[in-house]
Amino acid sequence: MNTHKLTFQPSDAEPRAVAGRWQLWLLALLLHSTFLGINTPAQRRKPPAGGPIAVVVDERLSALRGTPRLTGKLLRRLGRGRLVAIRGIKKSPDGVFFFLVNVTSRTHGWIQREAVVSATHQGDDQKLFRLINGSTDFERIARAQIFLDQFPRSAMRPEVLLLFGDAAEGEAARLSRDASRRLSEREQGSSDAPAFSYFLNYSGLDRYNRQGVDFIFDAATKRFHYDGRAWREIVRRYAQMPQANEARKRLRDLATVFQNSEP
Repeated sequence: MNTHKLTFQPSDAEPRAVAGRWQLWLLALLLHSTFLGINTPAQRRKPPAGGPIAVVVDERLSALRGTPRLTGKLLRRLGRGRLVAIRGIKKSPDGVFFFLVNVTSRTHGWIQREAVVSATHQGDDQKLFRLINGSTDFERIARAQIFLDQFPRSAMRPEVLLLFGDAAEGEAARLSRDASRRLSEREQGSSDAPAFSYFLNYSGLDRYNRQGVDFIFDAATKRFHYDGRAWREIVRRYAQMPQANEARKRLRDLATVFQNSEP
């Protein structure tokens, strides 16, 4: 079930189904989440060999250098989400720690310790959690996704899932405004394609889709909403945690939005 492709615009021939449709929709999403958790292509990248695996989380510090010092020759800058293998560590004369890392079988260099996290390093989940809390908008989503990929057993996972979902719903409101401004009704009327398909093909959604964020579209109000996958994972896996109550509220609100949008 590809929830991000759904649009909620019933035909005139379905008056009896309208009242119960939102309950069926929510049930389908809950069943869908039984088999699918948060998942992105980043989880399928082949990591480099050579040592414990780490992932870049702070591209502001992710310069790969030829020597372990801030003035060392810049080899390249590594993007957020890039996997590296840690071979060693060294402290620079000014007190900054650098990891010697393999990026590929042919590329290696030194990167500042704070730029990466590793599931093999105790406390790195807390370090990344602090970074997520200090992030906003898309950056919060991208870093939260790294946390979910790298720290599946962390005690902070329910809280990160809640942050992830709330950030995605916040971005949905902005994306709705952007798409409405960019997609003119005149241009849509010049094609036989359904109007809602222009919104669900909006290029602004692309980078979110690559982070495992799917949006559903309310054709009546022309608004995107996060599909709630992170919230459903909380309800399914952490039912007794405080975050589960918050997740249930979010899912009820989501269902109500589409119930109220029915004519």
